Amino acid sequence: MYKEGACLYRNPLRSKSDVKDWRMEGGGQISFDDHSLHLSHVQDEAHFVFWCPETFPDGIIVTWDFSPIEQPGLCMLFFAAAGIRGEDLFDTSLRKRTGTYPEYHSGDINALHLSYFRRKYPEERAFRTCNLSKSRGFHLAAMGADPLPSPDDADSPYRMKLIKDKGYVHFSINGLPILEWMDDGSTNGPVLTKGKIGFRQMAPMKAVYRDFAVHQAVRR
Repeated sequence: MYKEGACLYRNPLRSKSDVKDWRMEGGGQISFDDHSLHLSHVQDEAHFVFWCPETFPDGIIVTWDFSPIEQPGLCMLFFAAAGIRGEDLFDTSLRKRTGTYPEYHSGDINALHLSYFRRKYPEERAFRTCNLSKSRGFHLAAMGADPLPSPDDADSPYRMKLIKDKGYVHFSINGLPILEWMDDGSTNGPVLTKGKIGFRQMAPMKAVYRDFAVHQAVRR
């Protein structure tokens, strides 16, 4: 249904200079090995979000390589993130955020949340799903089966692909469709459009990221 159009942003995530303008909220630790971005925590329960500084328009395809290294924990992508009155996510009028999840789902920002590696709690590891939620308000929008194995069995990296066009959201891993959703723009508030993208992890998760890119989404 969609193909990649013009490249809006590309980042190999292979060296410290690649993320010099990115913003960390919470207790995240950044390192680089094998020309890849490694994200981990600085202490127990030090959850965090690592934000790309760009504000992206609606109608985008987001891709990145993901490798789980150590669980338990959780990996999530925030997208279409902005203040509830349309402010830039980093506007100083917004409350300071420190990586605590309620700040993101029930604070003064709107965002879509894609939880694609949910292994923090025993019940998540026992029945693995990928979840899409919408905030403000933390509304579960869609669920799909999680095909990713535990880190010990992972054949990494996995290619993640997210399509966001107006109310339509589609997520796949290595070309396998995982979930799809259409926001009606009324049940849980207006359709979210432009905004920022960020990687969230819940400690003690360790994971590796590479080759992050955002393209225009062009209907075939």
